[in-house]
Amino acid sequence: MAMFFADLMATLFERRSELHRASGTGSIAERIEALLSGEGEVSGIRLAGEILSRYQAMDDAAKRNFFAHLADHLDLDPDRLHAAVQAYRNDRSAETLNRLSREAEPRRQELLRRLNQAPGATAWLVRMRRDLLALIPQAPELGVIDADFRHLFSSWFNRGFLVLRQIDWNTPANILEKIIEYEAVHAINDWQELRRRMLPRDRRCFAFFHPAMPEEPLIFVEVALCRGIPNSVQDLLGEDRNPLHENEIDTAVFYSISNCQEGLRGISFGNLLIKQVVEELARDVPHLKTFVTLSPVPGLNRWLRKGSADRPELAALLARSQGCDPHAMAGDADLLRRHCAEYLLQAKRPEGLPYDSVARFHLANGASLHDVHPLADTSANGWAQSSTVMVNYLYDLPSVSRNSERYATAGTVSASRQVEQLLRKDRKRRRA
Repeated sequence: MAMFFADLMATLFERRSELHRASGTGSIAERIEALLSGEGEVSGIRLAGEILSRYQAMDDAAKRNFFAHLADHLDLDPDRLHAAVQAYRNDRSAETLNRLSREAEPRRQELLRRLNQAPGATAWLVRMRRDLLALIPQAPELGVIDADFRHLFSSWFNRGFLVLRQIDWNTPANILEKIIEYEAVHAINDWQELRRRMLPRDRRCFAFFHPAMPEEPLIFVEVALCRGIPNSVQDLLGEDRNPLHENEIDTAVFYSISNCQEGLRGISFGNLLIKQVVEELARDVPHLKTFVTLSPVPGLNRWLRKGSADRPELAALLARSQGCDPHAMAGDADLLRRHCAEYLLQAKRPEGLPYDSVARFHLANGASLHDVHPLADTSANGWAQSSTVMVNYLYDLPSVSRNSERYATAGTVSASRQVEQLLRKDRKRRRA
C-alpha cells in the first residue's frame, strides 16, 4: 500500500504539461500582473506555466532584471500599510485586521504562491531561489525577495510534508546518481564506492523527500552500524572490511549528512532527519545502545592559522601538517586533541555560538561533544580543513532535550568529561 501511494504521488507530481511552453506574446511583467489580478484557476495555471517557462530560458542578466522587477514593483506600499495600521488601531475588527494582513505582505509572496500552481513548479521555485542567492552578494537589495522565499518555504517544506525514505542498492538509479552528486562530506567517486556504502547489511542511508519533488532528495544521512565508537573514517569506509552481523552491533554512527538543494539553504531539515532516523534504527536494530557521529571539524585549520601569529606552537603544528604525512604527525596527537577541544568549546562567533558550523548543527540538535580523534581523516580534505581531526557528537536520547534547551537559551556546549579534561590540561600546560 505504501509503495502504491508513493508511486501514485510521484506520477501526479511528475506530469509535465504543455502549460510550460512560453506563449511568445506579452512581456513577463505583463504576465505577472495578469497572474496576480486574475481569478480563474485554469488561466492562472496557464500563466504560471508561461512565466516559469520564460524564467527557465533567461540568461543571468535577464534573471537579475526579473528579480529587480520583483523587488521594485511588488514590494510593500508603505502608505497603504500605514493607513491599514491606523485603521486597525482605531477599529480592531476582523475586516481591518484582514486589510492589515494583506497590506503587510509583499505582492511577491502571492506571486510565488500562484506560480506554484503549475505542474512541477515547486522544484523550479527552489531553483529560482538558488539563482537569487547567487546574485545577492553582488546585489544585496534583492535580499528582500529572499525573505519571501524563506517565509513560504518554511511552510511548504515543514515536517508534515516530508517523507523519510531509506536509500539502498535497490533504489532507482536516477536517485542513486543524485546521492553521488550531492555527497558533500566524503566524496563518492564511483558506483563501486556507492555500493560499499549502500549494500552491506551494516550500512544504512536515509533521505527526506517532498511529494512535490519526488525524485529530488532534500537531505540525506549515511549511517554505519558498528561495534563500539569508531575513530577513523578511512577504517569506517575501508574496502576490505567485513560486514557485521546484527548481534555484533551496538552503535549507530552518522558519518555524513548532506544538504542537497542549495535553493533550500537555511530551511532546517537536519534536526528532524537525525531524530527520525534514530527512532527508525532503534526500532529496527534492537541491540543498538549508542548513537554518535563521526564528524569533520571544518573550521579548525582556519582558527589555528588565525592564532598562529601569537602562538608559535600553532604555526609549527600547521607547518608539519602541510606535509600530509601521518607518521610526521604521530607525535602531535595530544596537541591536536587539546587545540581542537579549545576550538570547539571556546571559539565563539559574535552572538556567542560556536565558531564551527558542524558543531552548531549537532549541539542545536541536543548532542554533546563526546571525543576528539587525530588522524581520523587522512584524505586531502581532512588534512586541508582540520589537520586530520574528527570528533564524535553523542546523541544520548534522555539528554537530548535538555542539551538542546541549554544550547538555545545560553549557548552552552555540552561536552563529555574527557573533552573537558583536554581543555583543563591545555590551561595547566600554558600556566606552566
